[in-house]
Amino acid sequence: MDNNRRYFNTTGACNPQLHYMVDIQERLEEIKNLVDAGKYFTINRARQYGKTTTIKALSEYLENDYVVVSLDFQRMSNAEFADEYIFSAAFAAYFLKTVRNKRNPVQGLNNDILDKLSRIANENSAFSIGKLFAVLSELCETAEKPIVLIIDEVDSAANNQVFLDFLAQLRSYYLDRENSPAFWSVILAGVYDVKNIRNKIRADEEHKVNSPWNIASDFRVNMGFTPGGIRGMLEEYEADNHSGMNVEEIAGLIFDYTSGYPFLVSRLCKLMDEEVAGSVSFPDKAAAWTKEGFLEAEKLLLSEKNTLFESLMGKLNDYPSLKRKLYSILFGGKKLVYNPDDPAVDIAVMFGFVKNDGGTLRIANRIFETRLYNYFLTTDEAQNSELFIFASDDKSQFVQNGHLNMELV
Repeated sequence: MDNNRRYFNTTGACNPQLHYMVDIQERLEEIKNLVDAGKYFTINRARQYGKTTTIKALSEYLENDYVVVSLDFQRMSNAEFADEYIFSAAFAAYFLKTVRNKRNPVQGLNNDILDKLSRIANENSAFSIGKLFAVLSELCETAEKPIVLIIDEVDSAANNQVFLDFLAQLRSYYLDRENSPAFWSVILAGVYDVKNIRNKIRADEEHKVNSPWNIASDFRVNMGFTPGGIRGMLEEYEADNHSGMNVEEIAGLIFDYTSGYPFLVSRLCKLMDEEVAGSVSFPDKAAAWTKEGFLEAEKLLLSEKNTLFESLMGKLNDYPSLKRKLYSILFGGKKLVYNPDDPAVDIAVMFGFVKNDGGTLRIANRIFETRLYNYFLTTDEAQNSELFIFASDDKSQFVQNGHLNMELV
């Protein structure tokens, strides 16, 4: 691959200077409307759904009107959540490291108050979470512009009491903003919504999870890629590479198979560009960026191990009720009504397995559907089902290379 040209990225945040990516301007405008209204909300979507890319772009998009402090709780170790004093010191140190970043410092914060945070960071036996927030309140009061706090991977720390205490304080100061200065807007990002993050809490701590969650505004911004967005990305690629592809057709195929799931979109494009192109059957980009090249990329995607598939399959073992629900959708032979009060449905939607299609529960996209079929077809339960027996009776029609051919079913 030419290191001087842009490429399709499937690891980490995307940068439009380095990567081909869908234009997310409209998404940023919608999120800014929530921030302008001073909302407290969670950007909760399944793994590899573009959350980190969105947060990075959002931080830059907001900085003209706000002081933006963007943190990532994955950078804090489990040991730093051992008790509230250790957490307060660790949080203060991380906060300071972020705002005093030598390459890109956050402007508009009072240095005297930041020095108070520095003392908290160095005296981890003296400052509680309550005292930490008292200093953060002073910081909000003296800032040149309203402060927006963004915390990515917030659910990576969601299974301990210190985290709950932190969110309870965050909630308390946010609700009392008229009397005690606090962050103007709070954005938490992760797979779990603050309203259903209780799924990660141990049963003996469920009574502690209610109060921090009941202020979050609904987040209804579409984080998936639209056909038009995919088309725009491919047009940029085509302007650089001149493959001669039918942009409209390829964009339509990608959306039909992925329903706009960001990782799947980018992965298929990357496979066509870097794996299919130059192969024996598809010697150049002109051959790769065709329907036949796309189907070859889909075949490669379905046969590979990647972080998204490993995460999704891992959830089947973690949540037996989810596994049973998905099996029922694929092999039950009848439609299932979408019921948001069903915990298994809630989990399936949260992890991106399924979607609500006009009141009917459906697998989120054709890629997931085929991957899940192939997985379930290896289980004893599936092999005893009528569908599998019927398919096995005429393998040339339905089963190819040990997998169900979704084009033929």
